[in-house]
Amino acid sequence: MNDETRDKALGPLDKMSIASVVEATLGDYLRLLEDEPIDNLYSMVLDQVEPAMLKQVMRHVDNNQSSAAILLGISRGTLRTKLNKHGML
Repeated sequence: MNDETRDKALGPLDKMSIASVVEATLGDYLRLLEDEPIDNLYSMVLDQVEPAMLKQVMRHVDNNQSSAAILLGISRGTLRTKLNKHGML
C-alpha cells in the first residue's frame, strides 16, 4: 500500500493520531500553566497516560487480560503488574 492509498484508508484517523492528540493536549496544558513552576512533567504525563490507556484497552477487550497483553505487545505478567500498580485489579 503506497502512502496516498494508506492516507485515504485511514480517513479521519490520519488527522487524529495519538501523537497529535497528546501534542495538542500538552500544548494546551502548558499554556494554562503560564508561569506556574513544574519540574516533573515527564513522570506526570506517564503516570496519567498509562492508566488511561490500560483502562481503554481493558474495556476494548472486555477485561480479557490475554487479549489486552497481545494488543499492547507486552506479556500477561507485565500487564498484571501494571494493572496492579494502578489499582485496576
